Order: sequence, then C-alpha cells, then structure tokens
Amino acid sequence: MQKSVLPALARQELAKALTASSGRSASTVYGGHEHSLRQTVIALRAGESLSEHANPGEATVQVLQGRVTLRFEDVSWNGSPGDLLIVPDGKHALDAVEDSVVLLTVVKLA
Repeated sequence: MQKSVLPALARQELAKALTASSGRSASTVYGGHEHSLRQTVIALRAGESLSEHANPGEATVQVLQGRVTLRFEDVSWNGSPGDLLIVPDGKHALDAVEDSVVLLTVVKLA
C-alpha cells in the first residue's frame, strides 16, 4: 500500500511553482505510462494557465487550494477548494485566479 499526503504535496508543488520561471509545477501521485489511471498534483502561480489542450480520456480536476477557472469553448466553470470539476471531452484550458493547486485525475482511453 502507498499513501500520499495531499496537503503536504500541495505545499511542496506550490513552493516550486512560485519560484519557477513557468509559474507552474507538477508531480505524479499515482500512475504513469504503464497505467490507465493517472493522478497528478499541479500547482499554478496566480495568473498562469495550462493553455488549451486536448483531453486524453475521462478526467476530473479537484481544487485543493486557491481558485481556478476551467474553460471549454465559450463556457467556463470556477473552482474553489473542495470543488470537483469534470473536464469536458475536447480542448480546454485551466487558469489560476489565485496561487492554486489541483489534483488532476485522468483515465486514458484505449
């Protein structure tokens, strides 16, 4: 059995993001190329984004800290700590309104 402490991981990744030139940092919590399920803690400095990209399968974004906006076409959803956003099937983007950390869960479709 493996255990991850998400608040601690969130603090670590946010500290990295705040000093990174890109304003972001990420760490895989579970999964990888050999698994269908992948969970990644992603930290974004306020004002930074994950620019528009395709959804590789079913995905959710759980907001651990801060505030984010998930954009899809002409629709957007705001997320605050504790919110679970279902990622739409198509090109989308994620913007950090505040210094933020999310848990991205993806199931790659075959």
